[in-house]
Amino acid sequence: MTDTSTQWFKVAELDELGEGRVMSVTAGTRSLALVHFDGQFAAMDNHCPHQGGPLGEGSIEKGIDGECWLRCPWHGWDFDPLTGKPPGGHEDSGQETFPVEARGDGIYVGVPVLADREETVSDLIVDSLTHWGLDTVFGMVGHSNLGLADALRIAEGDGRLSYYAIRHEGAASFAASGYGKLTGRVAGCLSIAGPGATNLMTGLWDAKVDRAPVLALTGQVQEQVIGVHAFQDIDLEAAFQSVARFSETVRPNSNHGELAAQAMKTALVESDVSHLIFPDNVQVLPRPEAKPSSPDGRMGSRRLSPDPESVSEANAAIAAAKRPMIIVGYGAREAMDEVVALAEKLNAPVATTFKAKGQIADRHPLAAGVLGRSGTPIASWFMNEADLLIVFGASFSDHTGIYPSAKTIQVDLDPMRLAKRHPVDVPVLGEVGVTARLFTDAAESSKEDQRSEIAERWGLWREEKATRIAEDNGKGVSAAAIFDALTRLAPDDAILTIDVGNNAYSFGRYFEPTQKQRVLMSGYLGSIGFAFPAAMGAWAATQRDDRFKGRKVISISGDGGFGQYAMEFTTAVQYQMDICHILLNNSELGKISKEQRDGEWPVWQTHLVNPAFAGFARSCGGHGDLVSDASQLDTALEKALAIKGPALVDVKSDVKLL
Repeated sequence: MTDTSTQWFKVAELDELGEGRVMSVTAGTRSLALVHFDGQFAAMDNHCPHQGGPLGEGSIEKGIDGECWLRCPWHGWDFDPLTGKPPGGHEDSGQETFPVEARGDGIYVGVPVLADREETVSDLIVDSLTHWGLDTVFGMVGHSNLGLADALRIAEGDGRLSYYAIRHEGAASFAASGYGKLTGRVAGCLSIAGPGATNLMTGLWDAKVDRAPVLALTGQVQEQVIGVHAFQDIDLEAAFQSVARFSETVRPNSNHGELAAQAMKTALVESDVSHLIFPDNVQVLPRPEAKPSSPDGRMGSRRLSPDPESVSEANAAIAAAKRPMIIVGYGAREAMDEVVALAEKLNAPVATTFKAKGQIADRHPLAAGVLGRSGTPIASWFMNEADLLIVFGASFSDHTGIYPSAKTIQVDLDPMRLAKRHPVDVPVLGEVGVTARLFTDAAESSKEDQRSEIAERWGLWREEKATRIAEDNGKGVSAAAIFDALTRLAPDDAILTIDVGNNAYSFGRYFEPTQKQRVLMSGYLGSIGFAFPAAMGAWAATQRDDRFKGRKVISISGDGGFGQYAMEFTTAVQYQMDICHILLNNSELGKISKEQRDGEWPVWQTHLVNPAFAGFARSCGGHGDLVSDASQLDTALEKALAIKGPALVDVKSDVKLL
């Protein structure tokens, strides 16, 4: 009769393990120590009963009694190499052993047929998270999150989510932030305990200050050693207290589905960071008899109407104005149709904050470009000439420079954003789209038409840009030329992620977006290194969100920014992410050099030694091209943008031609 209780697996070649040696092998999913001793092969459980040390990484040594023992590499516990029995004093039963056969094609080990996988606490939580819409996770699997990782593996196998293994946890949180900024939906970032969790911090702060929903999933040491200075034990609740709006530890008796619900709802409603901590032992506890949580009946509409009195006051101010101007921030990104309709009825110019660049096309007859340090002279001109500013979804950052003494109507859904930095004449609490429509319904089309003046100002600025495009000091391509080429060649619906540095300032000035393009940046945090990981998050969104399917992702950075997470280019290759990276390479932290000069400091420690980035991209398995002259730009960009996968264009740029 055939033995159906045992499965046989080939674990090694016949000559792979020498006499007197031991190695770790896997039979199915069972981890074993395979021994070759005294002319015989033996297999035993690979985990030392002391602390789980891998016996297959140990050695066979002669003891003081003259006997040979298999010694655990962690703490020196000994076992008979063939029987797994200890010399005494540890575990009476010794290690579990398994039958071994040396066959013609290799060494085989027989292990009991695996029982069906038992569901765990982690499965219940992951089921709840996916019911709430979590469909994308970036992260790194490791020793203190393996139970949770296995639940994510099952969900990925079922098609409920996509998982992307990154090279550094900081890239995972930036990618999740980019995903959240683009979609308004939650992506997850997974880490182990200790340093893996702390590596998430910068990307989580980026998400927090820019109001992007993100869920951090961190492993933790086992409950019984939390707080006793165990390996990689840090107080994660305390560490994440400032960055996470919701942060809780998953415990054996928690309401696990409700923890998942609160984490997801907080991230979505508050547009903030949520955090769940998974002690190692809790992850693999048997699944409780409970249904996964669901958002059904737990989320209300965000399209809130403002108070009629404030609307009436705002409408009176609009009626009295002769030259109103509209300023939109990133908070207005989902309501631009309503805002533009108001602008067209008022014949009012529309300027954006830098974070909101691209929310109205620069070619729209009422577009005035970006306001502030990264902006155009057009926007500043019209703000100075306006007798009323109507501000939607902007928070009056000092970077933007909205004139604080101008008569102002401010509209926002967040009461803390209203008049946050100084008083405004008419603060209006309400959803931007609903409120803009109320303004439009009440407005009369009798304002001064500023279209011709806007066109004139654009003409002057484009003449100025043309002279800058033509500049050539023989030290690299000008930023104006780079972004002129990108303006002409980028797809009309591209998603662009922008890093921090001079490349960002130049992008703000020179790139002219279309209405369909989306721009993502590290706004309030201003973190260098954001662009490429965020592009990974944006690309992941194109795989899961129908609004963005098929759209090209373009990331832009300087060499300093790309160097922060350059190895993530291999991640893009691994998953064939359709990302084109434009690298402005001047071998310098150019923005820092500029700040040192402006502050009348000596330029110090800003020079960079770089690899050949185009060759680096090719060595990773992607496309790489080098541009050293402006005449090569169009050809290189056209080729890279046509690649259906990771591509990098290394542009030797002039650090002074910004």
